[in-house]
Amino acid sequence: MTPRKILIIGAAGRDFHNFNTFYRDNPAYKVAVFTAAQIPDIAGRKYPAALAGGLYPDGIPIFAQDDLERLIKEYDIDECVFSYSDISYGAVMGIGARVNAAGADFTLLGHKNTMIKSKKPVVAVGAVRTGCGKSQTSRRVAEILMERGLKVIAIRHPMPYGDLEAQKVQRFATLGDLDKHKCTIEEMEEYEPHIARGNVIYAGVDYEAILRAAEDDPNGCDVILWDGGNNDFPFYKPDLMITVADPHRPGHELSYYPGETTLRIADAVVINKIDSADFDDILTVRANIARVNPGAVVIDAASTLSVGSPEAIRGKRVLVVEDGPTLTHGEMKIGAGIVAARRFGAAEIIDPRPYAVGRLAETFRLYPNIGCLLPAMGYGEQQMQDLSATIAKTDCDSVVIATPIDLGRVIKIDKPNTRVEYNLQEIGKPDLSDVLGDFIGKFFK
Repeated sequence: MTPRKILIIGAAGRDFHNFNTFYRDNPAYKVAVFTAAQIPDIAGRKYPAALAGGLYPDGIPIFAQDDLERLIKEYDIDECVFSYSDISYGAVMGIGARVNAAGADFTLLGHKNTMIKSKKPVVAVGAVRTGCGKSQTSRRVAEILMERGLKVIAIRHPMPYGDLEAQKVQRFATLGDLDKHKCTIEEMEEYEPHIARGNVIYAGVDYEAILRAAEDDPNGCDVILWDGGNNDFPFYKPDLMITVADPHRPGHELSYYPGETTLRIADAVVINKIDSADFDDILTVRANIARVNPGAVVIDAASTLSVGSPEAIRGKRVLVVEDGPTLTHGEMKIGAGIVAARRFGAAEIIDPRPYAVGRLAETFRLYPNIGCLLPAMGYGEQQMQDLSATIAKTDCDSVVIATPIDLGRVIKIDKPNTRVEYNLQEIGKPDLSDVLGDFIGKFFK
């Protein structure tokens, strides 16, 4: 039988995982090409032969998604497999229309064919959109498990923006490991908070190999904590699935791929940020959860803020720097930095767009609705330099940094600044301790 020719539409994450788990050793298919979107500078590479397996001795080329129709024709593609996350249903089907118009089938793989079973109990944390508070929820879960005496190994959804072969399996136990693996700002934002709390975190490209390494980690492993990315569903079969929803974007939990899937498979749903959201929007999210997943435990939570130097905000004209992906494909227009600036009495929030340079100016062109916020884009050295230069040029008194890492540790900031940190605080009952208590009782009697 002639193998079906496959094109995988991705963004350097779920696409590679779908290939590894379903296509890599499957002679019924021939993956001819990947396309890439969302993330700068990930096209023009190859998925290397060392990772692609024996059926792909030359590796697999990666092109920009803009070339989709040309690639379908040039490679005589039979089927295109959509494999990235945090994209509206309308946008997904717009891509599907392009694929069908070019003559190919359009496919979405489910978790039956892509989830890997662990030898250890797995708690998975996901979200319905980027920027819901998934990372702070993961940190809270890790804290509770560690307080119960369990050794937690976190595994993060992939962000392989560099040398794919070198990034096959990455282990982060110290801040020095971030430099060792040449991490981008986006990677450091996810890994550093886990390291700071004393638990090891893994990431990379080959998530079967990553899982087996984590299960046998030299520090010991009782529980695998899947720390998801964007609004994707887990790569590992969870024994407890926790999904985070955001009332600042009511209705998005039912209109973005694959966030609704993540919501529907949840055992528990955290409605985060209820301290800063409108009451009616909280009710909308609550009603949507009840409609599609009435059996889920619902946990109310606030995203609590702490500011290192309130005097850097009070009465000052401030530039607010927020997590990049939350503002770009996450489409958020308010984050912890804006909330902190308002609560602590900033005189004015400065619009960074007139001062943006290089790749940051390009980001504002690609995402014109970001508004008066500066996304901490740092997918590569040039973006990090442009971020530093944009901050330097901006006419402000001080900088409010609301990124999950200490941004001043990785780029030069030549203005007075303060850092906003944020953590999950459950409100009332049930809470995460209740849900995790049931999980612990099941697996650790």
